[in-house]
Amino acid sequence: MTAALDSTTTRGTIDLGPAVELVSKEEGHRQPLAPEFVSAEDFSPLEVAYDFGRVRREDIQAGPRNIWRYKKLLPVPSNVEEIPNTEPGCTRLVKADRLAKALGVKSLWVKDDTGNPTHSFKDRVVAVALAAAREFGFDTLACPSTGNLANAVAAAAARAGWQSVVLIPSSLERAKVLTTAVYDGNLIAVDGNYDDVNRLATELAAEHENWAFVNVNVRPYYSEGSKTLAYEVAEQLGWRIPEQIVVPIASGSQLTKVDKGFREFAKLGLVDDTPYKVFGAQAAGCSPVSAAFRNGHDVVQPVKPDTIARSLAIGNPADGPYVLDTVRRTGGAIEDVTDAEVVEGIRLLARTEGIFTETAGGVTVATAKKLIEAGKIDPDAETVLLITGDGLKTLDAIENEVGPKATVPPSAAAVHEALGL
Repeated sequence: MTAALDSTTTRGTIDLGPAVELVSKEEGHRQPLAPEFVSAEDFSPLEVAYDFGRVRREDIQAGPRNIWRYKKLLPVPSNVEEIPNTEPGCTRLVKADRLAKALGVKSLWVKDDTGNPTHSFKDRVVAVALAAAREFGFDTLACPSTGNLANAVAAAAARAGWQSVVLIPSSLERAKVLTTAVYDGNLIAVDGNYDDVNRLATELAAEHENWAFVNVNVRPYYSEGSKTLAYEVAEQLGWRIPEQIVVPIASGSQLTKVDKGFREFAKLGLVDDTPYKVFGAQAAGCSPVSAAFRNGHDVVQPVKPDTIARSLAIGNPADGPYVLDTVRRTGGAIEDVTDAEVVEGIRLLARTEGIFTETAGGVTVATAKKLIEAGKIDPDAETVLLITGDGLKTLDAIENEVGPKATVPPSAAAVHEALGL
């Protein structure tokens, strides 16, 4: 949770807005703001601690139409919107009545984050990471990635005039490779899965002091960008928290930060402190958090990923235990779905709401369907689904599933025949 500190906390010369210190998640050890991600005291992940002061709805609404409208709640410089960046956020919240009817629920919304600059929510976290990295004196933006983060880092670095170093598994979807390489940064394919790539990134981060690995050495700041999904959902709903929300799980950070965003809004009095449930979604071929939840475990056992949902294929999710805590505290659940169900989830969202999502979104939709059918999601409660990436990135998932209904000669009669008219 967010640590509350008084305004006398020393911050030095680093301008990260309301951020005042780092605090360890397990035992609350505090230390100065720095590009570090693990506490030397208890070896748990570090999180940003804030002194928010007073934040009003009017202040937020007067801000720009991007995530910097929430800059008073993020670890970024006070002039962040004046520095070249990709300006992500303020994506649409869609009232999904046709999907709601198909799923058998009363009130359903889709938070469609495909509208971000590189078509995924990763633009949010990277923008925050870049802003913090600049304050710490880095000059190269880097990451290990399953695809969407690679796109976002390469684009953000290009916009900022920085070098980028992006490490990806060599088996990554071709579309995500191309949409990273086009920015002409340093794209390196690694023989191995994401967990292999992530270990390599941690090693390189220790060797190159000027490289800001967004999800390694500046991870505490990077992860805060996911809070803006919660902020936007609450603001777009008319300053209220939805009763239920379904979030895909990769590292698990997004789910925990969405929860954190809702709690911060409530604590600041921006929304009423109403109860809500958080649900997690995984692919069956990489479902260590779902398995731990199902079996009542507190420890997440690593697995070797084998799923078409490559953007969620993290076999050893760093925030897995905290996902379990969040879901259990809010009364939610975690479920996983097969690759076939993922594809059907993609198609269901497309044909009901005209939104084409990547495989991660297919996981979210299919998991929501499964949870509804199992009676774990209340069909009468207002529900939000997070759709975090564009389907154009994972065309291979549906290339053998969809296509023309028929191929006909150029005549009206042939068209009528094909349509059964």
